[in-house]
Amino acid sequence: MLVVTNMYPTPRRPALGPFVRDQVDALRELGDLEVELHSFDPPGGIRPYLSEALALARRYRGSSYDVVHSHYGLTGFCALAVRGAGARAVTFHGDDLRLGKVAPISRLVARLSDLPATVSAGLARSEAAGLGGPGTRRRVAVLPCGIDLDRLKPIPRAEARRELGLDPDRRYLLFPADPSRPEKRMDRARQLAGDGVELIHYDNTPPERVPLYINAANAVVVTSEREGFGLAPLEALACGVPVLATDVGIAPLVLAGIEGTLCAPFEPERWRGALAPHLEDADPRVEGRARAAMFGSRRMAERVACAYRDLVG
Repeated sequence: MLVVTNMYPTPRRPALGPFVRDQVDALRELGDLEVELHSFDPPGGIRPYLSEALALARRYRGSSYDVVHSHYGLTGFCALAVRGAGARAVTFHGDDLRLGKVAPISRLVARLSDLPATVSAGLARSEAAGLGGPGTRRRVAVLPCGIDLDRLKPIPRAEARRELGLDPDRRYLLFPADPSRPEKRMDRARQLAGDGVELIHYDNTPPERVPLYINAANAVVVTSEREGFGLAPLEALACGVPVLATDVGIAPLVLAGIEGTLCAPFEPERWRGALAPHLEDADPRVEGRARAAMFGSRRMAERVACAYRDLVG
């Protein structure tokens, strides 16, 4: 298999696509697949992808693979330049099916692929995505990347705060996203952090340090307008930390029935009421790790491996 991705941690951007790295590692650990990786970090815009397509054509001239699997629509376009593909799969992660000039290219790539896939069933069915909505008959796989349960685990709050240099007695809420991304709605998170509560976030943080931020917080607040999948609630559950999330992406499924969590449209008063007991607790925890394990990276990699085997017969 050849995996082609523009989302993979680099020294310049260590937080770029750790979920893709986790999937590649898990696929290799299965033991019966030969997985080669081609990752790149484009500077922005569509033009660099044209150059990358030429680079892929040169690098893999004369090579052959049972499956060429791309992550992200524009990357799938680049991977069309790899001629020796027995079958082509592409995983769409959300915005590549929704935004501007990228979405039409992504839909073209989906039509040219043997197996288009999305990271959630909701995204696959979305009319905005244009893959599996009403009136379509095309098979669309659901292939989430999953989370690394060895990395994401409970850490005593005092230890996590000490490692991050945070006040051991202060109340903290974690906004688990880049504040500059408007769809993540940092403004909503700021509404929740009132007097005596500090809002922390991570941006371009190495994935190995992300569990420290989660465990240091009284609660994780996921205030997004939209999510293709939404790993943050799962990451919080894996660490046993309370999480409040808007009802987008995978959150309604993974938070259902777990005491101490909330999945609902953003209503400040309701969210503040749900947060109140967590802000007063010395080290608030929820029983969420078993639910998170349903989306472990190894388990999700087994889904991907089944899709590969189906493609090659």
